[in-house]
Amino acid sequence: GKYRALDDISLEVPAGAFVAIIGPNGAGKSTLLNVLIGLLGPQEGTVRIHGAPPSAFPSDQLGYVPQLKTLDRNFPTTALELVVSGITARWPWRVAVGQRTRALGAMAQTGVAHAAKRSIAQLSGGELQRVYLARCLVRKPSLLVLDEPAAGMDVVGEADMYHLLEDYRRESGATIFMITHDWEGARIHAS
Repeated sequence: GKYRALDDISLEVPAGAFVAIIGPNGAGKSTLLNVLIGLLGPQEGTVRIHGAPPSAFPSDQLGYVPQLKTLDRNFPTTALELVVSGITARWPWRVAVGQRTRALGAMAQTGVAHAAKRSIAQLSGGELQRVYLARCLVRKPSLLVLDEPAAGMDVVGEADMYHLLEDYRRESGATIFMITHDWEGARIHAS
């Protein structure tokens, strides 16, 4: 329409960086992430991840936590099944033993293994964020794209999340691209 969310954006991010994107609401932060991962195409210009367009980036190497969760909280599923969908890239009708083990490991990593059998409708906002983060990490991606991953978390949960992301990046060499409104967290944790 009449409003251009982004214009003349140019950046290069080295592998293994922890990038924090900060700006006011409506500035185009989520649009930038959506173009980066190929959910939106640029009207002009190019986007490259490791020299190739986003569509060529292996989907199993991308971990994504969206800002808006479109899954109906009344959908009859458990937290564990939601995390397993990150492995299968579809809804799991049955969870295999190996998938359960991987999912529980990611849930333990994000501090929500205790909620594995609970319905997603029974999760607090912070717990749901941690489940989505586990869904992202269960693939062991080389690129994490996180749109306000701390939304709904308390201060302790947010601090845990930052330390978890730093540890994951250090151990895996992954690149993290994160939108946040937390200036202090970005200053301390982003490279």
